[in-house]
Formats: sequence, structure tokens, C-alpha cells
Amino acid sequence: MRYFNLNKLLILAGTIAMILLIIFWFWWGNKEIEIKNEKISATTSNLPRSPISGITCENADRRPISIMMAADPETRPLSGISEADMVFEMPVTPNDITRFMAVFQCENPTEIGSVRSARNDFVPLASGLGSIYAHWGGEKEVLQKLNGHIIDNIDAMKYEGTIFYRKRGIPTPHDGFTDLDKVFGQAEKLGYGLANVFSGYPHEEKELKKSISNVVEEIKIDYAFPYNVQWIYDGKISEYRRLRGNKPEMDRNNSSQVSAKVVVVMRTKSKYLNKDYVAVDTQGGGEAVIYQGGTMSTGRWQKDSTALNAKLYFYDTSGSEIKFLAGKIWVEIITKN
Repeated sequence: MRYFNLNKLLILAGTIAMILLIIFWFWWGNKEIEIKNEKISATTSNLPRSPISGITCENADRRPISIMMAADPETRPLSGISEADMVFEMPVTPNDITRFMAVFQCENPTEIGSVRSARNDFVPLASGLGSIYAHWGGEKEVLQKLNGHIIDNIDAMKYEGTIFYRKRGIPTPHDGFTDLDKVFGQAEKLGYGLANVFSGYPHEEKELKKSISNVVEEIKIDYAFPYNVQWIYDGKISEYRRLRGNKPEMDRNNSSQVSAKVVVVMRTKSKYLNKDYVAVDTQGGGEAVIYQGGTMSTGRWQKDSTALNAKLYFYDTSGSEIKFLAGKIWVEIITKN
């Protein structure tokens, strides 16, 4: 009987020890998770916020780089376009061929391209962000200004084969590429300041209230096909997913669909220059429509026409500067009424 009781005691003691071990394991495991989460939260909270997108990142104090990129069908999918903090798109020809200026601050794409030529109407936008303007040549008038150092700029025509390179199998002029490390390296050699000087956009910390009157989950930008654009709101990620030419806009670097937290539609005017060029007004002011969080609001854009480096402002109907939700921003500039 004693032998039996001893066995029972040993079994009971082993069971208790096992239960205590399991409890300790769960407690310690959760403690480790808590500690790790505290470290992650502390690390994240200590990071600066991008003055453009409002995202916390290690490079938020770094000067933005604005890079001209192609919109032509032959260049799709583009490399690095999904990693830009802000992108401007506008028509550059009478038949609605568009072009992008992608502004990079937080992220470092492994490759950026197709890099294309400078256009006069993008220069005030790049200057207003205090950015370095990178481009592959340009039309005569804008090159004269850039060579006269109207803005810190890096022309691929001067650095082909080193800072900028051409990729085999892609037809010229769509075969130009670079990356930010190369661009920043050249900017440093040229003596350009590398610290951010842009005052930034105000950002909204809370999700926006929705009502029947302001909910808009699809945005259509009626550039001519295949440059026509749609943005579809995805409530799961609280962002707009981009389509172009009726197909998802993908990024060659990461095979992901381009998305944005904020889409701004800027209405302005343009004038015909010749069969290859239009001049778009990107200084002055006009109507703006802001889409964020699945909602739409109207207002105005304003940029001092006498100062190239003046900030591009967005105001609501009361005259207050609009707060953007933190995230990537796309500005679609349209010239049709």
C-alpha cells in the first residue's frame, strides 16, 4: 500500500511540476513579447516623422529626391513607384500623355525607373518641397534654367553610366534607371545640402468621419487611354489602390499594387505649345478635391507664383490648411473642365 501511495505522490508531484512549468513558460513567453513590443514601440516612437507623408521612418530628416519617371505603356510596370512618399502626375502633351515626378524620402527602392526628361511645370513642385530634382535631360527651355541652377538638380545626361544607367532589352528612351544611394552620392559631391528643409504638411491622427454625402470609394481621372487612372478604396488597408489603363498599377521591384493613403485632384489650366508639349500652370491656385479614408472633401490649392520655392498648400472651404492622413500621397493634376 505504501509503495502504491508513493507512486501516486510521485505522479501528483510530476503533474504539478509540469503545470507550473507550462504556466511559467507562458508567463515568460508573454513577458518577452511585451518587452519586445515595448522596444518596438519605443523605437518607432523615437523615429522622426516624414514632413511629407507623416510616416515615421529613419530617413525622415533626409532631403527629398524628386525623380522624373515615365508613364508610357512600354515602361510598365515601373520600378520603385510604390515606395515614393509623394507622386505628382500631369499631362505633358496635347494628347494626354502623362508623366510622373516621384518624391522619395522614407524608403530606399532597390531600383528607380524608367527615368525621363525634365519638364518645366514640375520644377516649381520639386522646389516647393525643398527637394533635389533628378532627370534625364529635358526640353531646351527647362535645361537652360536647370543648368543656370534654378534648383539643385542632377541630370542623367551628365552622369550616364555611373549614377544613371541603361538596361538591356528595354527600348530607348525608356531604359534609364538609378537608385537613391547613387543620387545622394552625386548630390554630396556637388555640394548640395542633404538635410530636409521642407516645413511639411499637417497630418490627421484620427480616421475621418464618414457620412452619406462624403463617402467616395472610386476615383476616376479621365486622362486619355491608356493613361486613364482609377483609384479604388480598400477598407481593409484604408488606402486607395491604383489602376491605369484599366489594369492594376504594379511595381516591378516588389510585385505589389501601388496604393496611396491620400489622393489629391488638382484642377488647373494648360496651354498648347506645340504637338509635343503643353504648359501646365502649377503656380497660382485653383480647385482641389481631397480623397482620404474613403471620404471626399473640396478645397483649393495655392502656390505663390512669385516664389519658385514656395510651398504648395491645400486649403479647405474655411481657409484652413487640410490635414492629411499619414501615408503616401498622390497628386493628380488635371487641366480639363
